[in-house]
Amino acid sequence: MDTADFLQTLDREGRLLAAAAAVAGSDAKVPTCPEWQVRDLLRHTGAVHRWATSFVADGHTEPRPIGDPPDLDGAELVDWYRDSHRLLVDTLAAAPADVRCLTFHPAPNPSPLAFWTRRQAHETTVHRYDAEAARGGPASPIATDFAVDGIDELLRGFHARSRSRLRTEEPRLLRVRALDAGTDAVWTVRLTAEPPVTVREESGRAEAELSGPADELYLALWNRRPVPSVSGDRSLATLWRDKGGI
Repeated sequence: MDTADFLQTLDREGRLLAAAAAVAGSDAKVPTCPEWQVRDLLRHTGAVHRWATSFVADGHTEPRPIGDPPDLDGAELVDWYRDSHRLLVDTLAAAPADVRCLTFHPAPNPSPLAFWTRRQAHETTVHRYDAEAARGGPASPIATDFAVDGIDELLRGFHARSRSRLRTEEPRLLRVRALDAGTDAVWTVRLTAEPPVTVREESGRAEAELSGPADELYLALWNRRPVPSVSGDRSLATLWRDKGGI
């Protein structure tokens, strides 16, 4: 996938999120994030959109806090979210390809613009799923190639950072496999007392494997639904559930 693909996905997913939130209502519980109501989801995602926009628009090269959302609710909050999303999409669409700004994890990306477009496409897709879970009814589909990319970003980006809690006292080997996405959609995660090291290949003898269709596995690794299939030592699946959150 290229930056234009991610931008198109971000645009679509944000509009779906807003539509689902408007139907659900801001009081609705979010079953995939039990501590949240829809208002919390909108406030969080809108604030993250504006935070991401600020890096690209203003060229910030140092970390910045996510700002507080306004004290809005109901339809006004949905409209504020839509404005936040539109500002992000328009900023990314207009940014020069060589824009210089902060990025915050080491997953492969050709440029800061590609990083932020990719990161916000996945951020928005996961939270769109949350909004649709609050609304009820069937969830919008997630394309296989996009889901594979999101698994890769999570494993080789987020969990490569020092703040990852996915650790074990003794070395362990975990395999992750998207069954419908070709032979290269497999990852080997080496767990130790340090941050995980993940390679996109089948390497070594895994003690457990998490597998399933790419879209289901993507949501499972973001702790939105159960892992479709676990083979081997199930304690490593439990470790992911308990320690794999971002």
